[in-house]
Amino acid sequence: MRQPEKATRAGLCKEISFSFEQPFELYHNAFSLCSMKVRLCLSELAIPYKSHHIDLIETGFYENIRRDFKHINPGCTVPVLLHNGHPVYESHEQIRYAASQPEADVKTLLPDDAQKRAIMDRWIDLSSLTDNPLENTHLSAGNAVPGQTLPLFTTMIEKIPYYRIAEGFLRHFDKRRPAMFCAMKFFGLDVFNKVELMKNALRASSRNMHRHLDEFERQLASESGTWILGKQFTLADVSWCVIFERLRQAESLELFVTPNNRPACHAWWLACIARPSYQQAITAHEHPIVLHGSHRLRALKETEPAVAALYAEQIGRPMNEG
Repeated sequence: MRQPEKATRAGLCKEISFSFEQPFELYHNAFSLCSMKVRLCLSELAIPYKSHHIDLIETGFYENIRRDFKHINPGCTVPVLLHNGHPVYESHEQIRYAASQPEADVKTLLPDDAQKRAIMDRWIDLSSLTDNPLENTHLSAGNAVPGQTLPLFTTMIEKIPYYRIAEGFLRHFDKRRPAMFCAMKFFGLDVFNKVELMKNALRASSRNMHRHLDEFERQLASESGTWILGKQFTLADVSWCVIFERLRQAESLELFVTPNNRPACHAWWLACIARPSYQQAITAHEHPIVLHGSHRLRALKETEPAVAALYAEQIGRPMNEG
């Protein structure tokens, strides 16, 4: 597999400068999980920013692999945060960077206590994506959630023409992606019966998502307050909120989190969506293709037995093997 033309270094790159109009500017996508995380963080910190929406194939076309955006990020991924023209790459570093700036009230998202800061960092890492997430769902909830997104991609891709998908064969460094999207568009949700690799990815995602959420439930239950660190809402909560949001979009949240099976997770999620930042950073950025995908999944679960069975299979508890 050919790699991106040039890797970008995580964190602030002061040696790189771009033109800018506002101190903070964000190149992001409405659907991108990592973009949601950074928008949520900036909203919590009340940091204003200039928005540059970059389309991915999931929201219409491959703007992220066009020349203009590759100039901003040769790795072709969103989000990219600019501060006074200097890029900050990788969302887990972007939220840490933003929360440490004088424009933000540091105490709002960063604990003062070093031990609590270490716990926060661990939970940020457990929500983050690593390389080859579908092959490493056991490492983090961030890696497990892409598998849960596959059915949603399949209904979203109904709105994307084949010629838009085919551009990926010419421009995208990973040719497996357009091939997978073509299969999704051709077969619909039956792709999970036609392509064993797809069904196995969904199963592994579900098995390990249950494991990650069991650990998350234990952490929440061990604290005296609502949040991951108890009474203080931190970057860890920001990072996990978007995991739950993706499960909601993919019509699978109720498979994993209910008042009965994981009550602490359920209460935490209700508290998250009640925050103004959720409305500002997520609800206000809802995309019509994502809404179409979610609505289609909901309808198909109710009318198509095979789709209902596909979702019912994910309810099972994690397996005992390692």
